[in-house]
Amino acid sequence: MDALKQLILRDGKYLGNGILKVDGFINHQVDPAMMDACGMEFARLFANVGATRILTAEISGIAPALMTARHMGLPVVYARKSKPVTMPDTVYLTVAPSHTKGRMVELIVSPEYLARGEKVLIIDDFLASGATILGLIRLAQAAGSEVVGVGTLIEKSFEGGREALEALNLTVHSLAIINRMDETGIHFAD
Repeated sequence: MDALKQLILRDGKYLGNGILKVDGFINHQVDPAMMDACGMEFARLFANVGATRILTAEISGIAPALMTARHMGLPVVYARKSKPVTMPDTVYLTVAPSHTKGRMVELIVSPEYLARGEKVLIIDDFLASGATILGLIRLAQAAGSEVVGVGTLIEKSFEGGREALEALNLTVHSLAIINRMDETGIHFAD
């Protein structure tokens, strides 16, 4: 998606160690027009997968997931990173490493919002090593749901996430695929 790539080139910052700062339009401040355009594109790409629910991770995945859900007419569930007192005692829980936090984080979903037989579309901000996406897949599987696809705004292809998902035979769409980031800049795959 060219508009997203141009925004990444203009406002994204490579911080070293494989970290791309996109706080100005995805993670801290959100560009609603861009997220709406991305949601529309995901809705087009996943129109025929039969999704009944969208699943994402708190917090950066919420904006693209919400806009995708708006265009698909579906509810969004996001995996929390801490359990609020309003959540039941029995939950679906897994852990995944966070590249930006430098530690393991919990991903928690209430069984109230993810049920057996759901067809789950996962939408998130990044596909890097695939660890967070695999964590979301584990949550969906624990609930007895079927994952019908994965969409990410940005894929860092050099971190192997797509390869980590290949064995699951899922449709994976990334709107901007970066094959290299270094001092010379951010370089997209063709």
